[in-house]
Amino acid sequence: MRIASYNIEWFTELFDDDNQLILDQEWSSRYRIKRVDQANAVAHVFRKMDADIILIVEAPNTDKKRSSVRAMQNFASHFGLRQSATVTGFVSHTDQELTVLYDPKIVKMHHDPQGEVSDGNTITRAPRFDGKFKLDVDADGQPEVYTFSKPPIELVLAHRASGKNIRLIGVHAKSKAPHGARNDAEAKEISIANRRKQLAQCIWLRERVEDHLNADDSLIVLGDLNDGPGLDGYEKLFGKSSVETVLGSVVTPKTHLKDPHAEIWLDPNQGWSIGTARFYSKHHQRYLNALLDYVMLSLDLVRDTNPKWRVLHPFDDPTCFDDKKLQNALLTASDHFPVCVDLNL
Repeated sequence: MRIASYNIEWFTELFDDDNQLILDQEWSSRYRIKRVDQANAVAHVFRKMDADIILIVEAPNTDKKRSSVRAMQNFASHFGLRQSATVTGFVSHTDQELTVLYDPKIVKMHHDPQGEVSDGNTITRAPRFDGKFKLDVDADGQPEVYTFSKPPIELVLAHRASGKNIRLIGVHAKSKAPHGARNDAEAKEISIANRRKQLAQCIWLRERVEDHLNADDSLIVLGDLNDGPGLDGYEKLFGKSSVETVLGSVVTPKTHLKDPHAEIWLDPNQGWSIGTARFYSKHHQRYLNALLDYVMLSLDLVRDTNPKWRVLHPFDDPTCFDDKKLQNALLTASDHFPVCVDLNL
């Protein structure tokens, strides 16, 4: 079984208010990319990736008029994809949803949120992700209340052939980018506040992870965490990265998650890195790679399924580099690239 996480930049802009694809020559929200070209590129990546389950980060919007599920079903139908079934979770407060496309012949899936509903008035362990989380992140004696603008999606996955059940949590954590800053001082203030919120979200997620692993659930946590160990200097203020928080400690293996790409970042002696996203930096006048997207597995899945991880990077993955049509599709579809894991069930 192949599971993938794929952040598709402004996917929602390829659909109208009737959830129909807009396949025209107008510009998409991607820089210098036409809408028809982005849609065709995404479909080509889906086919070549050939995953049984695809978590779409930044999936089409859900509101009073629009439906992420219907939009993705229309997309799958138009392009004849085998991943024809769709499930989504709590509605986001943004135009970006967490929605899963999957092959119904391979798996059954349904949304199954966990935790107590919390209004944030009291400290509650691992409350439901559409509620509020009270926590003193910076240890100043003043707990703050945090929310998810994009609540994680919690799914139960049943593999039809093997009968194996797996819990799956899809995530799009808070970005640390200082959007709206007018000067360096504002940029620093916004960056610290954003990292505080991101870390709180990942502590919240970590509490849920520990509950599942202590209950001996097989678990996959995947998505865009907008972070990586050592990715910026503000991390030192809080002691560790959000990714390390979600992974847990190897000292407590029962509740530790594994992602080999994250482990490369955790080794300070590594002279190289893996990237899952590619951004243009005006300051450096070049493209920069960043590791932001992950597929983390509970150790029972590592032990029993011989997992194989892969990032479909247009330049760093030899198969993607040699297949020029796929390489171009990856560059056209999004500023992120899919992360996959194959499990032998």
